[in-house]
Amino acid sequence: MIWPFSPGNSVIRTVAGLGEIQARFKVEHAGFTLDVDVHLPGRGVSALFGHSGSGKTSCLRCFAGLDQPAEGYLQVNGELWQDSAQGIFVPAHKRAVGYVFQDANLFAHLSVLGNLQFGLKRIPTAQRRIALEQAVELLGIGHLLQRLPGKLSGGEQQRVGIARALLTSPRLLLLDEPLASLDLKRKKEVLPYLERLHAELEIPIVYVSHSPDEVARLADHLVLLEDGKVSASGPLKETLLRADLPFVFEDDAEAVIDAQVLAHDHAYGLLAVQLPGSAISLQLPHGPLPLGQSVRIKIKARDVSLSLQRAEDSSVLNLLPARVIDWIEVAEQAHVLVRIQVAGEQLIARITRYSFDRLNIQRDQSLWAQVKSVSLLSIA
Repeated sequence: MIWPFSPGNSVIRTVAGLGEIQARFKVEHAGFTLDVDVHLPGRGVSALFGHSGSGKTSCLRCFAGLDQPAEGYLQVNGELWQDSAQGIFVPAHKRAVGYVFQDANLFAHLSVLGNLQFGLKRIPTAQRRIALEQAVELLGIGHLLQRLPGKLSGGEQQRVGIARALLTSPRLLLLDEPLASLDLKRKKEVLPYLERLHAELEIPIVYVSHSPDEVARLADHLVLLEDGKVSASGPLKETLLRADLPFVFEDDAEAVIDAQVLAHDHAYGLLAVQLPGSAISLQLPHGPLPLGQSVRIKIKARDVSLSLQRAEDSSVLNLLPARVIDWIEVAEQAHVLVRIQVAGEQLIARITRYSFDRLNIQRDQSLWAQVKSVSLLSIA
């Protein structure tokens, strides 16, 4: 979905707060109330995460101006789009927004190039910030330009839909579960292109998903929604580790860490990545990547065990010096989640209560973390 944007016909006002998005929405529906108040970074990917019915899409529609909350405020990098207290509401077709749904909604009678040109021609030449060639290259669709949408795979259609949205030169890009209708193969096809948008564009992205893996791979900032309210909002790595959030207690509790490629062992197919600001490295099965390449890795709590001594003979590749920060006792389970610090980064270890007592775990205790499995999430 795209809307033409013409500053000459808009009532958008400039306000303080450049470099962030401020949003407050309160919407009453039958049996459901959306009541959110968040500050998001003015660049990068902010993920709205939650189970079905938590209010993710309702919130996104407020960002787009498709719904008008009785109480609302929206400021995007210094531009005021809504303030109910002042009677300000910029309608959807006057907001510089690109909106991509689960279905790409391409015009079936137009070629890929025709669909892209439809988005481009709605923006005066002087106001275009993204060229056709740039959008085509970013989404890798140059070989598809003469095809009709009916001749494209689902992943290809989504890439064209995102490119078309970009060609409206949006100041905010909204992605509403763009991978939900795709099979695993097509998701893997599209994800690298979403990473490119993140790495190469200044446009802030609000990304709706109920997939933890997508969020961990793409997001910089995480907003957790439950029953129409914000349970948590903050930088991804910090928010994933918060002890008061329900997903910390699930088996999929995990830490996300940024690292750099250090070396590759061709004989064993192992990639070594170095943690930031330290000499500590991790090894994981992966093909070669350029030295110094920035990567994002994921470590699940269930793949981390603890030891008082460094194991000299172990099948576990990654043995890391660590310090205990604190722990969380999981109600009605025989496990404890121990938060540890490794070279300035935080991990979670999921161990039994028996092991917790046997090791006599204490705050600030020095011990060794044994990391059985590390997953490469993304390449920056």
